[in-house]
Amino acid sequence: MSAHLFPPGIPRIKRVFDLFVTIPAIILSSPLLGVIAVLVRAKLGRPVIFRQERPGLNGKIFTLYKFRSMRDAFDGTGRPLPDQERLTSFGRKLRAFSLDELPELWNVLRGEMSWVGPRPLLVKYLDRYSPEQARRHAVLPGITGWAQINGRNALTWEDKFKLDVWYVDHWSPGLDLKILVLTIWKVLRREGITAPGQATAGEFTGTPSELNSHH
Repeated sequence: MSAHLFPPGIPRIKRVFDLFVTIPAIILSSPLLGVIAVLVRAKLGRPVIFRQERPGLNGKIFTLYKFRSMRDAFDGTGRPLPDQERLTSFGRKLRAFSLDELPELWNVLRGEMSWVGPRPLLVKYLDRYSPEQARRHAVLPGITGWAQINGRNALTWEDKFKLDVWYVDHWSPGLDLKILVLTIWKVLRREGITAPGQATAGEFTGTPSELNSHH
């Protein structure tokens, strides 16, 4: 793997926990990963794995891996159709149970992500954060996080970022364990999967104060 076994800037106990959980998780989930890959190939075609650059610890860019959940569909100008038109019923089921996130185990193994941390968002958001919101990048991004168990995509962006920064300031091994346990409960209940009136989370355009400061 290209990343260090213990990347600098990451608490050693957090990294040990990630490795301790991730290695057996990859082994045990291999049959499920294979089945999902075959279904994605049959229902959505290639590529099976969705790859996208995301900012990680301290804003460093890495490649995120997920199972593909949307079909290719474009308008007359060649631009992709809105998410709600490209997200299939099969893709919705993958997202409902967070099965599309399983390939991120590879990102955790590489030290680019953790089991718990703020979700890695789009690179284009980096210059839209306020200085306070940007502190979410002071820790590794996670498969799940404090915001995910407190509303997930049903939250406003501002509320998500407040929860992300709260996690940065209050991180502990016990908090990570609590978040993981509550994540299982939230996934089973399928809570907060989408933003109100949207198929996925809406785009973050910046906080009002930040937008005003650019004019």
